[in-house]
Amino acid sequence: MPKERRRGPKREKEEKPWQKKLRKKVCIFCKDKAAYVDYKDVTLLRKFISDRGKIRARRVTGNCSQHQREVASAVKNAREMALLPYTAR
Repeated sequence: MPKERRRGPKREKEEKPWQKKLRKKVCIFCKDKAAYVDYKDVTLLRKFISDRGKIRARRVTGNCSQHQREVASAVKNAREMALLPYTAR
């Protein structure tokens, strides 16, 4: 005969002070209704590159999948044209 498991009283979900409610990030290109991502706009592209020189992920930047692909190709083109460095200094 299996043992009956005792369960305590149901706890309501309580907010913990160290947990924040996360807000979904919005794609800045969709918000501004940009037609395309320009590889020559180096100041904009630097926002999507980490301090190590890597392209930041979608979940970090908040881009939609289409614009994340365009950002990745724009960063690669800018690196090829020597507008952006391949590695951090």
